[in-house]
Amino acid sequence: MKPVRTVEAIQAIREACQVAATVLARMVDAVEVGVNTYDLDQLARKLIAELGAESACYNYRYQNNVFPAYTCISVNEEIVHGIGRLQRAIAPGDLVSLDVVVRYRGMIGDNATTVGVAPIATENQALLDVTRESLDYAIGYARSGNRVGDISNAVQRFVKPHKYGIVRDFVGHGVGAGMHEPPQIPNFGPRGRGALLKPGMTLAIEPMINRGGGEIKMLDDGWTAVTRDGLPSAHFEHTILVTESDPELLTFLKN
Repeated sequence: MKPVRTVEAIQAIREACQVAATVLARMVDAVEVGVNTYDLDQLARKLIAELGAESACYNYRYQNNVFPAYTCISVNEEIVHGIGRLQRAIAPGDLVSLDVVVRYRGMIGDNATTVGVAPIATENQALLDVTRESLDYAIGYARSGNRVGDISNAVQRFVKPHKYGIVRDFVGHGVGAGMHEPPQIPNFGPRGRGALLKPGMTLAIEPMINRGGGEIKMLDDGWTAVTRDGLPSAHFEHTILVTESDPELLTFLKN
């Protein structure tokens, strides 16, 4: 599909994003000490079905791997694409990243957040705050006439003074009929580069920021990316619509 959507496609993406935001909010409410990540994923599975959608993650294929879960749940040093497990119970102080991608009326809604479980270490709360604020800051650059690099550079510029590691192996992207569509949106790089932003483009912007270095390694499950130094990571994501004026936050939950 072309990066600039039709009016009908945009409305379908709006609706898909509201489904994704609803599921994410319910998952956030369910995060507490003692809950295992498999049960969180199963909660999402049921909610997605009740809302008439389907998980875009479940059975997603990459190379020879098939993703077995309905959402991505990544804890502490896990950056992204974590798989819910019965053996992984949430503990005090954990950082739990929840990434929900649904398909509804043939279109994708995509959002993520990281939840801190009390009591949260001061340095981990700072990581959450900076990552979330870097997303808010970058969304402000998702304007017609700017370029993808302006969004990317905004994340990097916001994070740099805090000396955190920016994950370079995974990036934001366009969304539409597919979960990953052009353009790619890194969280680093020079401004003024990349695709020109035009009204009607729908973009998933998603900073993944590590408390230590930006280097990653992959676990044996073929999906879960973790920080190479074992320090925690945070992940926040919204899907937005580029308009003639301010960006429209499609995954802001309206009810």
